[in-house]
Amino acid sequence: MSASRKTAATTAAVNSDGTAAVVDNIEAAKRAPLGVKLSRHFKRYGALWLMSLPAMAFVALFAYVPMYGLRLAFYNFNPSKGLMGGTFAGLKYFNQFFKSGMFTQILTNTLRISLWTLVMGFIAPIILALLINQIGSVKIKSFVQTVTYLPHFISTVVIVTMINIFLAPNTGLLGRLFPNSNLLAEPNLFTPIYWITEVWQHMGWNCIIYLAALSSVDLALYEAAKIDGAGRLQLIRYVDIPTIMPTVGIMLIMNMGNVLNVGFEKVFLMQNSMNLSASEVISTYTYRIGILGNQFSYATAIGLFNTLVNFFFLVLANFISKKASDTSIF
Repeated sequence: MSASRKTAATTAAVNSDGTAAVVDNIEAAKRAPLGVKLSRHFKRYGALWLMSLPAMAFVALFAYVPMYGLRLAFYNFNPSKGLMGGTFAGLKYFNQFFKSGMFTQILTNTLRISLWTLVMGFIAPIILALLINQIGSVKIKSFVQTVTYLPHFISTVVIVTMINIFLAPNTGLLGRLFPNSNLLAEPNLFTPIYWITEVWQHMGWNCIIYLAALSSVDLALYEAAKIDGAGRLQLIRYVDIPTIMPTVGIMLIMNMGNVLNVGFEKVFLMQNSMNLSASEVISTYTYRIGILGNQFSYATAIGLFNTLVNFFFLVLANFISKKASDTSIF
């Protein structure tokens, strides 16, 4: 046998022995007792677990422990007996809500306000991010981005106060365009006023994640596209949009989990006796029934129904996105 063949055979034998040893170690690790596995795991990742422990404790305390109170939806709550007391009521309060005269109106109002806010609030940040990304000057780009996301930090109370001032009949900046007409008292205008102000307030902040995705685009792609004669619209269509599509998919899935979640504070502060027929949503109705009406079990059932519907839409959106674009969050 030649020297080269002997060397190759020796190398193969060494590689074979090394591979076999690695396989044996993996199999031995799999057969190890659970206590040994846990000991090895925490020895290797103990620092990471310790660092994440405060966040895990916070979520467990404020997100999972209160879920025990959901049992109120299935019991006749008796304050004197606490959460453990009361007689079992089954689906009584769910049936009461479904058969109530307010069910259709409340669900319709919630879906109308939520879907308008969801759709327009989802599209606007994408468009804004694409436009800001086309600004050549770094200073102007930073200035525009700062101006657009600053309204996000204004409190809800201040925002509603601004809405009332701007829409005040005959004196407001916008109210002067509609003399002798109180726009907030018009039920048909409540939804447009809500989602337009909501989009204005949050689109600058929500576009940050898309700008972060656009920052990862290879500049060579822009240069190549420009050499081929692409204009700004072509750059957006063929370079920017494909880049942010995975991010768009994830954000859409997460937003679908809030289909029936309309901000309580803003809706409640914008409500008045004139627009109540169009502004009463699940969250405000739950507040009136549960807190003001002391019907805690009934209010809990309504809140649980709201959560289950949101969870259904979240799972559905995740399933469709996974099948269509292989993008999902679970």
